[in-house]
Amino acid sequence: MNASIVAGSAARTAIGGRAAEQLRTVLRIDGWSTAVFGVVLLAAGRPFVEVLGLPLAWSVPFGVAMLGGAAALGLIAGYPAVPVRYTALVVTGNALSCVALVVLVFAGPIPLTGPGTAFLLSGAVVVAVYAGLEFLALRRAMAR
Repeated sequence: MNASIVAGSAARTAIGGRAAEQLRTVLRIDGWSTAVFGVVLLAAGRPFVEVLGLPLAWSVPFGVAMLGGAAALGLIAGYPAVPVRYTALVVTGNALSCVALVVLVFAGPIPLTGPGTAFLLSGAVVVAVYAGLEFLALRRAMAR
C-alpha cells in the first residue's frame, strides 16, 4: 500500500464529487464480476469437480465468500462519498486474494486439472487488475 494513501486517509476519510466517480465505477464493476463469479462457483460446483478438479468443499465456501465480497463492494461504491479506508481495504484484499490464488495453484492443496490451474491463475490476474485499477483510481481521487 502506498504510504501517501495511508497518510492521506488520516486527513481525508471519504472522497466525494467527480473525483470519486472513476473509483466508484471500478468498485461497482469489481462487485458485479465478483457476484457473477460467486454464483458460477455455487451453481456449477459439481461440474467443476470433474472439469477443474475444484472440490465442492472449496467451491461452495469460495462462492459464498465471493457473494459477501460483492455485497461489500456494492455498499462501499454506494456511499455518497467513497470511504478511503474501506477502499484501501478492498485494494489490500484483492492483492491478497491474488497471492492466495497463486499459492493454491503452486502449493498443491487442491488436485487441480490443467483447466483448473488456468481457471485459478486467470482469476488471480483479474483480481490483480482490479487491485491495480482501484489503487490508481483511489490515488487519483486522493490527489484532487
